[in-house]
Amino acid sequence: MNNVSLVGRFTRDPEVRYTDGGLSIARFSLAVDRRFKKDGQPDADFPNCVAFGKTAEFIEKYFHKGQRMGLVGRIQTGSYIKEDGTKVYTTDVVVENVEFVESKSSGSGQSLPPEPSIADANDGWVNVPDSIDEELPFN
Repeated sequence: MNNVSLVGRFTRDPEVRYTDGGLSIARFSLAVDRRFKKDGQPDADFPNCVAFGKTAEFIEKYFHKGQRMGLVGRIQTGSYIKEDGTKVYTTDVVVENVEFVESKSSGSGQSLPPEPSIADANDGWVNVPDSIDEELPFN
């Protein structure tokens, strides 16, 4: 099974491009801390990631350099030949699902609307504020 789970910080703002057919593609890298650190060894890895479609648009809208993200995806390898004839091998994490792992105020100085509490609802359902619709990337 090809499955990757990462939590890390954006090393730069995501780079988003659009194909002629309108498909959005986001490319970015994350700084992912290593669990065990050895003297003289790097403390983090910097995997290149790529996301497509609505996921790419969501990343473009809500994530920026320095913010933490959790993602689930898969490893994809490939290669291409440069103009000078040398072959370049690539390894990317193809993003399938993303999530926030810190509040927006922690990473960018802005705050999210307060989260509704289940205790506030009499029937056990969470009341979602009407203003949340403009924050959602889908309808």
